[in-house]
Amino acid sequence: MNLILLAPEQQCSLNSYDLSERQIQHVTKVLKKRDGDRVRVGVLNGDLGEAVFDASLHRVTILNLDTSPPAALPMELVLALPRPNMLKRTLLNITAMGVKKIHLLNSAKVEKSYWQSPVLEADALHQYLLEGLEQARDTQLPTIEFHKRFRPFVEDVLPSILADKKGLLAHPYQAKSCPIDIEYSCLLGIGPEGGWNEFEVEKWVEAGMDTVHLGERILKVETAVPVVISRLYPAR
Repeated sequence: MNLILLAPEQQCSLNSYDLSERQIQHVTKVLKKRDGDRVRVGVLNGDLGEAVFDASLHRVTILNLDTSPPAALPMELVLALPRPNMLKRTLLNITAMGVKKIHLLNSAKVEKSYWQSPVLEADALHQYLLEGLEQARDTQLPTIEFHKRFRPFVEDVLPSILADKKGLLAHPYQAKSCPIDIEYSCLLGIGPEGGWNEFEVEKWVEAGMDTVHLGERILKVETAVPVVISRLYPAR
């Protein structure tokens, strides 16, 4: 946790916020802050600054909010729904890297049970996104959309997204090398473990997506996502 991220429901007065138990433990045990010490804070979907820690009341009082959060990446990500444990780690990494729009999509190789996982409950997803923001010292919460039917997404939703973006589909076969340090906005599609099937690749290409690869090595989803993002936008 590199930032004490304060949510609206924690506000107890004009400039003061009550800390959660997790935040109290971090401030006192990890940061080893004492009463009156300053801590780095951010307000959810707002700016960053400093606050004074009140050890007796377990709260902070804002001194200033004078720093903007890091700029968002100019991309949207479509992710075939991975295994629940992998989804936790992947969402944290995606959020920390600055992606602000995430589409979780069904695919032929996505097990139906994944869609019933408690990991997809709103409170759980919110917590993973918060942890990613705290890691990156960011405050701007990403949005997640669910698409349980592949074909309607590709045929009906995808065209409007691609209207002002370049479509790149991670696929290891019959693809060109993934570009590096691009200057344009993109939509990135990452498939499930085992990859997209032939029908799905055909539909992506028909919709205007270009297939790209990372070389001969086949990576797990949780590894491929940050690798591709950092390749596309290394200076961000």
